[in-house]
Amino acid sequence: MSHAQPAPHVAQNGFVVHTRERGFCDITSKVAEAIAASHVQTGIANVFTLHTSCSLLICENADPTVRSDLERWFARAVRDGDPLFEHDAEGPDDMPAHVRAILTGVSLTVPVHGGKPQLGTWQGIYLWEHRREPHQRRVSVTVLGH
Repeated sequence: MSHAQPAPHVAQNGFVVHTRERGFCDITSKVAEAIAASHVQTGIANVFTLHTSCSLLICENADPTVRSDLERWFARAVRDGDPLFEHDAEGPDDMPAHVRAILTGVSLTVPVHGGKPQLGTWQGIYLWEHRREPHQRRVSVTVLGH
């Protein structure tokens, strides 16, 4: 026999990230603000970027060399201007940016506990810009829970 459960609450908020160049933008506080605005105490948050040349990830937030090491590794693995790539409509970093976004992902699911994102001690949420030029990136946060 199943027991009636209250309907979950769903809220959706968004924000814009102004990137300066290729690299990481810490969006942990913006995601936390979106979760707090939802009034959900326990649930999950889906964080999604509406773009194909940047990505989202949960990464070490204490030592910035972790992020610079990731950037150097990807620069070696997915090189700008690689003759392998045919798609270069927006320059030599165009297709490499798409590959980077596909490999790292454009969405995250984060548990919500006590009205906050439940992250580990050394975890932060980052938007990783894969293009060399500045961009305005839209991020959507959908929160489901009670």
